Amino acid sequence: MGCGSCSTGGCAPAGCKSNGSCLTNGCSKLDVYDWLSDMDMPSNYKPFNIVEIKFKGSRKDFYLNNDNIYLESGELVAVETTTGGYDIGHVSVTGELVRMQMLKRRVKEEEVVKKIYRKATPTDVEKWKAAKDLEWETMHRSRKLALELGLSMKISDVDYQGDKSKATFYYTAEGRVDFRELIKRMAESFRIRIEMRQIGMRQEASRLGGIGSCGRELCCSTWLTDFKTVSTSAARYQNLSLNTLKLAGQCGKLKCCLNYELDTYMDALKGIPDNVHVLKTEKGDARLQKTDIFKKLMWFSYPMDDNWIPLEISKVKEIQQQNKDGILPPDLGETKEPETKPAKVLDYENVVGQDSLTRLDERNRNKKKNKNRNKNQGNKPQQAGNAPRPQQVKAAISSEASTPNSGAPAEKREANPNAQRNRNNRRNRPNRNKNRNDQQKGNESGS
Repeated sequence: MGCGSCSTGGCAPAGCKSNGSCLTNGCSKLDVYDWLSDMDMPSNYKPFNIVEIKFKGSRKDFYLNNDNIYLESGELVAVETTTGGYDIGHVSVTGELVRMQMLKRRVKEEEVVKKIYRKATPTDVEKWKAAKDLEWETMHRSRKLALELGLSMKISDVDYQGDKSKATFYYTAEGRVDFRELIKRMAESFRIRIEMRQIGMRQEASRLGGIGSCGRELCCSTWLTDFKTVSTSAARYQNLSLNTLKLAGQCGKLKCCLNYELDTYMDALKGIPDNVHVLKTEKGDARLQKTDIFKKLMWFSYPMDDNWIPLEISKVKEIQQQNKDGILPPDLGETKEPETKPAKVLDYENVVGQDSLTRLDERNRNKKKNKNRNKNQGNKPQQAGNAPRPQQVKAAISSEASTPNSGAPAEKREANPNAQRNRNNRRNRPNRNKNRNDQQKGNESGS
């Protein structure tokens, strides 16, 4: 594998902890799992001499391994290019699985002419990394040049060749763009060969990648290779709201996933009758409100009536045929909607109790209740027979209120006579003040 500890010195992408063969698509696009790699081949087996090589983005190509170099998935190799020089890429698939990839992409063995030179040496890797570091700056400088020339184009990505002799600029535009002057200026600025390649919106999203509205990586940047046309009829067949903000992907076009379940819906729609908007009965005209193609039910309602009547497909066809023959049935023959049984809850779904967000709060609350209960029980006497009755408690409280120091020992009362005298003086002090105020009022009235 192309790992950080190999003899070539760090072939794996930065931050890769799976030796360059992780399945999270963080290292490359459109990964392929070689399920034949662990199988033992026959003794007279001759290895397939064509290897699939992947480059930046979603670009892949097939190359001849004429020198029978032992290659494994993830290794960096130097390969031949059409314009001269060499390029650096990762080995994607080797062996018999390459035949299946060629059949899928409809590539014949005679059409593969480019070959693999060697495994990438440390010098090749350093030069390749230096070329990749220039791509970000080159893209922004080329965008400025395009704005200065007033060209209606968007340069979305730049791909340097492994030997830094050529750069491919990927751009999107609504129509044809005359970029001859732009190529001259870029050749003068960057001193390399320039190739301009126009791509579509979906190809741009495939190269750049991203996260879709479903929360997963874009299909076009992980496994989807062929882009089929998507129309709004796919959303109509699936009863989806025609909201462009929800139906459009990051590329600005309709989402490719609208076609994933379209065949299932088309098969289910084969048994649904067409042009059944109104069913005529003696009770009135019933209009179609809703259709469930999987349950094979259609809901109708009479005018000025909020109740929807579910009918099976066979009943709808029967009434439709009667209307064609000029027969009006008395009513729709109301049928009950089949009841759906609730899903059985299995015992292992909530073994740990992780579905409750407040399970810890309830546990702490129960602990506090138990602590308060233990405290209250500790304050009560242990023997129930010695507990005083409520009447005895009231009598004791009243006696203590009338004689506050009656229960105290006699020695303490005799030892502190001054304290008892001061206590009585405080009690009688408000009356003294009242008598004094009454005397002052009497003197004022006599004078």
